[in-house]
Amino acid sequence: MTFLPVMWTVWGVLVAAAAILHVYRGSLMKDEADQIFLDDSFDQEKAAQAAIVAKVNKVEPVLKTAYWLVAAMTAFVVVYYVRDILMQLGVMR
Repeated sequence: MTFLPVMWTVWGVLVAAAAILHVYRGSLMKDEADQIFLDDSFDQEKAAQAAIVAKVNKVEPVLKTAYWLVAAMTAFVVVYYVRDILMQLGVMR
């Protein structure tokens, strides 16, 4: 396998992983409620909201890492093609 298909495959896998994580975080956050529980009778709801927040907090660092990896790989692809264009024009050797 040549370099180009591998490069695009890695980029595609990273983008797909970031998209899946983004959708997963969104599905978790749709059930999150911004409310204050003042009474002890709402302990069950408070526990459910705390569990959602804990899951979102676990996903956030992984999602940020995925975003950075996608950005780095996108920059790599752009630099590869700019270098290829400059080599074809004879500017670089």
